[in-house]
Amino acid sequence: MDATAVRSRAAELPREPGVYLFYEDESVRYVGKAVDLRDRVRSYADPRSDRIRQMVTRADRIDIAVTDTETQALLLEANLIKRHQPRYNVRLKDDKSYPLVQLTDHPAPRIEVTRDPAEGATVFGPFTDKGRVETVVKALRETYGLRGCSDHKYQGRDRPCLDYEMGLCSAPCTGEIDLDAYAEDVEATTRFFEGETGVVADPLRREMEAAAQAQSFERAANLRDRLETVESFHGSGGDAVSTPGDERTVDVLGAAIEGDRATVARLHSERGQLVDRSRHRLDAPDGEDRVGALLAAFIPQYYADRELPDAVLCSEQPADPDVRAWLEAEGVAVRVPGAGREAKLVDLALKNARKRTGSDDASARLADELRLDTVERIEGFDVSHTGGTDVVGSNVCFVDGSAEKSAYRRKKLAERNDDYANMRTLVRWRAERAVEGRDDRPDPDLLLIDGGDGQLAAARDALAETGWDVPAVALAKAEERVVTPDGVHDWPADASYLHLLQRVRDEAHRFAVQYHSSVRDEVSTALDDVPGVGPETRRRLLRRFGSVENVRAASRADLLDVEGVGEKTAAELAGRL
Repeated sequence: MDATAVRSRAAELPREPGVYLFYEDESVRYVGKAVDLRDRVRSYADPRSDRIRQMVTRADRIDIAVTDTETQALLLEANLIKRHQPRYNVRLKDDKSYPLVQLTDHPAPRIEVTRDPAEGATVFGPFTDKGRVETVVKALRETYGLRGCSDHKYQGRDRPCLDYEMGLCSAPCTGEIDLDAYAEDVEATTRFFEGETGVVADPLRREMEAAAQAQSFERAANLRDRLETVESFHGSGGDAVSTPGDERTVDVLGAAIEGDRATVARLHSERGQLVDRSRHRLDAPDGEDRVGALLAAFIPQYYADRELPDAVLCSEQPADPDVRAWLEAEGVAVRVPGAGREAKLVDLALKNARKRTGSDDASARLADELRLDTVERIEGFDVSHTGGTDVVGSNVCFVDGSAEKSAYRRKKLAERNDDYANMRTLVRWRAERAVEGRDDRPDPDLLLIDGGDGQLAAARDALAETGWDVPAVALAKAEERVVTPDGVHDWPADASYLHLLQRVRDEAHRFAVQYHSSVRDEVSTALDDVPGVGPETRRRLLRRFGSVENVRAASRADLLDVEGVGEKTAAELAGRL
């Protein structure tokens, strides 16, 4: 649209509060709010920044939605930005890089460190240091015997597994502990994560002192190190930092900007204890007060569908007075502390925000080479099989150059010795789930296909059939050439953007081969080829050891302990697996 078209459209609009949407080819490219829609839209006839000028030039129409109040316009703008993810807005992007600890929703809950908590689980965190969290979880398991095994390994056991022998699990699976007693141990674990350090520290200290008296100095030193980790977990240097003031809930926001990328870190305190922290990526705003504008964009998008805290501490004042007025009208205190304990908390949030901003430009360089807006999120695809049998596909995900394993998926495919057809099926499966809203992951910025022209053509056929509008390229292994719809590119071998694609491709291949091996072992059953192992013995072996891999690793004594396995069969198992 040119200036004349913008002024003409503005003249048609009411002088009321509301939101306006710039469209390009039926896609929302920008969403804004206004106290007076006519005046605000007219201002786009002479945009202040090159970025917005480009948006206006490419737009082909403007729509509006009138609201009763300015606050309604603010919240509607936030919801529309989150729904449409317009290219030219400052957009909130979830960052799930921090580990959590979950207790699953089972009669005998499982404890584990995860980035993708299960539905119904009791979740603690996020935490910044995965190594520290894993040390604490191990100490909890040694103290209270909570299980860490998968449901597959937990169900149907007739004997406890090795974790029981090592003192890491009390074996509720076989009734070595009843569920009421196990529930008490789960409750003690919950109390620890809620701040009661002594439920783990006290038993560790007693065990350390006993080891020292027995002159087991190496074990005593290991226990001392673990005790220090446990005691610092809720201390001033750990992941729970007391928040000041009388407010029941307080959020601390720190914002960092580098170039065109930005991060807002949020610390959340309840009743004086820091119980949650997260980091969120956004596109950096234009203008002079960029940090204030960033916070003004983040706050309504983040809190529009969440419960507001009693207070928000910010590294800078949100630049939009409507945002401040909305928070104050909701009874939320907004402060920019200059000194004291509150200022230290803001400094901590700022450290979290600056942790990864601008750490790697490979994604930006890749976007430039492929002429895309961004390639922050890449999904890789590969297919693995043996002569058309046990066919499986992998779907891995990288965000900002790092693997996001919680977003990995895999799929069994029809048995067919046709790499092109298999790739078409795999990509179509992902595309259909995305188009139909059945995939809970965000759409990627780029699909990377392991293969060459044929595999890429098959993937693009699947995208066209489903209408999923995501760019795709391929990376062939033989000569490491990037295949795009425009041709083949021979990039420098030391280019960081090529290395990024290679990491994604290699991880997709690894994940596919791993799954193929699992399917081959468990479905075509290597056990079936062992003389003396029939269906019933096979079932007992898998029930006892959990997988073919564990059968391979079992000792002769353990094999002989399985009903139906004698000396001859044990020797065959040892020799053939």
